[in-house]
Amino acid sequence: MHQAESFRRLWLYPMLALAAVAVVMFTGLYVVDVVATGGPAAPGGNGLGDYFLFDQDHITDAVSGLGAMVAAVLGIVVTVVSIVVQLSADRYTGVTSMFLRDRTNLLVMAYYVVTCVCGVWVSLSLRSEFVPRLTLVFMLLLTVVGLVMMAPYFGYVFRFLEPANIIRRIQRDATRTAEAGAQDGADLSEAQARSLAAMEELSDITSNSISGKDKIIASRAVDALKDLAVRYLDTKPRAKPAWFEIGAGIRGNPDFVAMDPESLRDLEQRKTWFEWKVMRQYLGIYNEALSQMRDINYLIAIDTRYIGEKAADAKDDELIGLVFRFMNSYMRSTLNAKDVRTAYNVLNQYRLLVESLLAKKRDADALTAVRYLKYYAMVSYDLKLSFVTETIAYDVGAVCQLAHELRSGVEDDLLALFLEIDRPDMEHAHDVALKGVRKAQVKLASYYLEAGADDRVTVILNDMASESRERLRAIRDELFRVESKDFWEIIDRGRNFEFMPEGQRRAMISFFGRFEGLDDGPAQPRPSMASRPA
Repeated sequence: MHQAESFRRLWLYPMLALAAVAVVMFTGLYVVDVVATGGPAAPGGNGLGDYFLFDQDHITDAVSGLGAMVAAVLGIVVTVVSIVVQLSADRYTGVTSMFLRDRTNLLVMAYYVVTCVCGVWVSLSLRSEFVPRLTLVFMLLLTVVGLVMMAPYFGYVFRFLEPANIIRRIQRDATRTAEAGAQDGADLSEAQARSLAAMEELSDITSNSISGKDKIIASRAVDALKDLAVRYLDTKPRAKPAWFEIGAGIRGNPDFVAMDPESLRDLEQRKTWFEWKVMRQYLGIYNEALSQMRDINYLIAIDTRYIGEKAADAKDDELIGLVFRFMNSYMRSTLNAKDVRTAYNVLNQYRLLVESLLAKKRDADALTAVRYLKYYAMVSYDLKLSFVTETIAYDVGAVCQLAHELRSGVEDDLLALFLEIDRPDMEHAHDVALKGVRKAQVKLASYYLEAGADDRVTVILNDMASESRERLRAIRDELFRVESKDFWEIIDRGRNFEFMPEGQRRAMISFFGRFEGLDDGPAQPRPSMASRPA
């Protein structure tokens, strides 16, 4: 239904409109000539009917001109289309082959060629004693259709070559190719090669768009890679075993050639070469965008999370592990570049992935992810990126809170990891980072206290028992001053880390009251500068 409506809107209606305007104009003028201004009609003629008599003495010149007109239109179409396609091909790899494979383009070109050939034959079919009137009328109709089709076809070509449509077509064709190759097993090597080539085409489009500062096109290409991977996962359970082997058509690809043979075998055994290749493109794009277009880094983290959530729905344990590895690689690249803001946003997606896994009862996977987060909190600590360490602390605290709400079986393990994030015993400890971690722990303790989980409150209380009372008093006062949940700048998270609802704030005061020697009440609230993104 959608295709029929699209055909009517983009082709049929414009052609009918153009033809109708031409017919009305010509008929009106011709009628005026017949009735008033034209020369005498042939003896016994009937006005409009005379138009189709095709006088043998004069029709020859008209037919030759008709054939020449069609050839001229074909020349215009080929010239314009060639120039536009070449300009697009300079920017986007594979456009030319894609254009030549398109059925509409082939049909239109074939139509003009056939019409030209018919015009040649019609011009040679005239005799002094014979005029093929039906053939001439048919040739006239072919020429009219060719003329009125030219404008809609140019519109089709321009739409075809729009970057967004090119990206959508690459993704759609790659999905169909992968589906056919995985399920049918026919031309397996060719299907693998074409699927992999499509991924690299999308990666090239993204890289070129990043270089040209074209964020919209880069974003669509990144999303197309995600859509390719997510839709492939619907096909994967029905794929034949041979599909998961890295065939001869793709084994020579640079990404696979550079891998250790054992790693290649692992990809085959884990049945993840397709998803690995998609996210390998992501990693290359991520590193390229890190210093040029941070929004693409955020989008890659979002789309990788989507792949991880889809893997959880599909119960694909190996793919979940692969998603973790790539999320960790994003974090490593970001920390090496000391890009705190990007780390802040990527961690937001990492936390959302962990929370999704908890909600889907993937407790063991969530626990594994939190171990990774704890590791990167330590790495950030050593790199003196205190805000990243603090961000991870608040994120893990949020995960612990969700685990309690969901009655997760790994809640105690998550809490234990959470309390290991701070390392006050190190000589080069950064007071700001450790103070932020302690605030996150206080926030979680306040939640537990309000929820009636006194046993977990005690665990946090014991962990903080060695803190100086002066430091605890400063933490309490700073947290108490935070009254607004909204941060005063526009950020992706939008929420102030240190904000607590009123009930939790009261629980916080009660929590601090359990420390001996901490008798003073909290200072009066005032605007807080806490939780600022670096």
